[in-house]
Amino acid sequence: MGEFAAFLVAICWALTSVFFAAAGNQVGSLVVNRMRLLFASVLLIAAHLVLTGQAFPWQAEPERWLWLGLSGIIGLVLGDAFLFQAFVQIGARISILIMASVPVISALIAWLFLGERLAWLEFGGIFITVTGIALVVYDHQNGSHANRPENKKVYFQGIFFAFLGAIGQSVGLVLQKKGGGDFPAISSVLIRVSLAAITLWSIALLQKKAKFSLLQCFGNKTVLRSIAMGTLVGPFAGIWLSMVAVQAAYVGIASTLMALTPIIMLPIAFFVYKEKISKMALIGTFVSLAGVAIIFLLG
Repeated sequence: MGEFAAFLVAICWALTSVFFAAAGNQVGSLVVNRMRLLFASVLLIAAHLVLTGQAFPWQAEPERWLWLGLSGIIGLVLGDAFLFQAFVQIGARISILIMASVPVISALIAWLFLGERLAWLEFGGIFITVTGIALVVYDHQNGSHANRPENKKVYFQGIFFAFLGAIGQSVGLVLQKKGGGDFPAISSVLIRVSLAAITLWSIALLQKKAKFSLLQCFGNKTVLRSIAMGTLVGPFAGIWLSMVAVQAAYVGIASTLMALTPIIMLPIAFFVYKEKISKMALIGTFVSLAGVAIIFLLG
């Protein structure tokens, strides 16, 4: 169940990237990031009310609030902020390639702090999957060096930010599992997303950007629709499923399967954006699927 949920997460992130990319091109990534967490909080509160009979899990222990809150702030606020800055400084290709290290970092952190032990063949499955992802991501934008700056300081800064983004997502996943435990997944996700949203909007208020974000979103029906649809399949369904995944499977395995988004983006790129799929991308796809098969068979 955990492995299947993680695979569904990868599909959710692939679909949400299409919606958020469309909105981000019009209003910018910061506005999209704020609005997606706001919309996700509203959807999760409604779902929590329907499923549990209460709007918010006030009965959660203080320790659970602490770990899930830290998970949201580190993973959804800081991790995403560093990743967006990396996009600006070194471009998407290198940034996403570095983000492919999330499963390895997650497995190491879970091994150190949660005591999770993976068999050698499971480590092999993670390595094979990440290798395939790297091949696809590298080749998918190969030859496009327009975003690579000549300034070495800016370039290495971008590399550093991308690694911080990867570490942020990895730490967020581990803290999510530590705080979630046997707590209902919907309750855990609501705490995580709402505290992240409160943090992000508090910063926006201090920067006097809150009103601007609302006007940018609600003043454009196309942007509003894109963010709403992206939130439904991403921060709402995706993060909910990710909680199910890390509760029911090892963090290293779950994060590996969730990192399959670049693979799933291949048919979307082919049919939606009419991009040509190269032989290297197809090889990477088959390599990743082989790794996924090993993980499923041993999971």
